[in-house]
Amino acid sequence: MARSSYSYIKEAWQNPDDGKLAELQWQRQQDWREQGAIERIERPTRLDKARSQGYKAKQGVVVVRTSVRKGGARKERFKAGRRSKRQGVTRITRRKDIQRVAEERATRTYPNLRVLNSYWVGEDGRQKWHEIILVDPEHPAIQNDDDLGWIADDDHTDRALRGLTGAGKRNRGLGTKGKGAEHNRPSLRSNRGRGK
Repeated sequence: MARSSYSYIKEAWQNPDDGKLAELQWQRQQDWREQGAIERIERPTRLDKARSQGYKAKQGVVVVRTSVRKGGARKERFKAGRRSKRQGVTRITRRKDIQRVAEERATRTYPNLRVLNSYWVGEDGRQKWHEIILVDPEHPAIQNDDDLGWIADDDHTDRALRGLTGAGKRNRGLGTKGKGAEHNRPSLRSNRGRGK
């Protein structure tokens, strides 16, 4: 059975540190480091991943590459009054993961567009790069599209800031069910008695 070109791209990205893709990534990252933190690009780096996340090469769809620094919280040490164990400086991480931060920064830079989805494209010792798929909800080509038209509804404003994208839902723990996930989806009924 004949394989599609997307299957070859996907196979190469299974292990991006090996083979010709590793050389290509090394060269790409030289250029990415010189660019800004949010850079609009012509076409996706990982076409298979972008298509699986809803990307279409049409008007109203924009792809940007964002870089976010890696690591936990940068905490300042206290001047006095605590022993080193209680300083609370190291091993403190943020609640939001880096991919979600990247989506939020992209949606703030392009306030008229909405984040559809995003995916990882590379990292080095200091930063991670993600590509964010943005959609223009006012564009007629999007409003008339059967696959993307839903994003033009008012319910989807500020999707990334409200954690409604795939990365946002994963970060909020909405992929987990059962024991241990009782508070991930607080119902309206449970909050009805509060605030009176």
